[in-house]
Amino acid sequence: MTASDQAPHVPVLLEEVIAALNPAPGELIVDGTFGAGGYTRALLSAGATVHAFDRDPTAIEAAQGWSELAESPPRLIFHRRPFAEMADALGEQGVAQVQGVVLDIGVSSMQLDQAERGFSFAADGPLDMRMDPDLPSAADFLNSADEGEIADVIYQYGEERQSRRIARAIVAARPLETTGQLARLVRKATGHKPHDKKDPATRTFQAIRIHVNGELDQLRRALVAAEQLLAPGGRLVVVSFHSLEDRIVKRFLRSASGQVGGGSRHLPLKEVPPTTFDKPSRAVRAGEAELLRNPRARSAILRAATRTQQPAREEWIDG
Repeated sequence: MTASDQAPHVPVLLEEVIAALNPAPGELIVDGTFGAGGYTRALLSAGATVHAFDRDPTAIEAAQGWSELAESPPRLIFHRRPFAEMADALGEQGVAQVQGVVLDIGVSSMQLDQAERGFSFAADGPLDMRMDPDLPSAADFLNSADEGEIADVIYQYGEERQSRRIARAIVAARPLETTGQLARLVRKATGHKPHDKKDPATRTFQAIRIHVNGELDQLRRALVAAEQLLAPGGRLVVVSFHSLEDRIVKRFLRSASGQVGGGSRHLPLKEVPPTTFDKPSRAVRAGEAELLRNPRARSAILRAATRTQQPAREEWIDG
């Protein structure tokens, strides 16, 4: 199999991502969310060498026949690790800098479409939701955590106003074993009607998945790691799918590019630290043609920025 072979699905905003990365032959690019390999295929076709990260072993196993693995030296290097560890992983292989990093945040289409993974309630499956099989599952969390913790997760990560009512229903119905059980329970607890536009289970499933996989903390750490790895002129491209993710990316890039408050007559102007990224480009969304092909692209937002000459910051405090 080569990089030009048919992929299982076309990743969101593919043309826009590749344009923002602008890969050149011989450049090192990190694909922090390999998934079905759509971005990686395009990067390899442009002549780049790709370090691909994925916590999901099934994603890496599915691409073991790619011809770029057999090249000498290989142009595709897999890392079965969280993308938050990209700087450490590349450092262990003697790679200090790369020319691009792309992150496609959240659950992949492959994972959503596999009922046995438990990410979606479109088809009944085990209450799993793990990107990494070594983590505790959604069922482990829901069947053991106290009501207050469950309510806090659903409110914080799902922005669900009826989180406490849902948490009470979960605790009363334990043990929960399937996605169908959880979805029906949420609908009943929230008074959902069949004709209502949005299924309230969507917010609860999002919240539990984010918690089980530690997704927002992983994203924060990955942005810091990308800043450390990117060479001057290197490009960071992030595609996010909901407001919690996009807010973190937006705040990170504002902070890194020196877009801070200007002070007032009563408060002195804070000293602006050296900027590690140029001012980010305008956010990009999917066009109508892509939305017709792939409705899941509707919520996707792409943000990109270019690394400056300044040394990476030691840390970034979100907030």
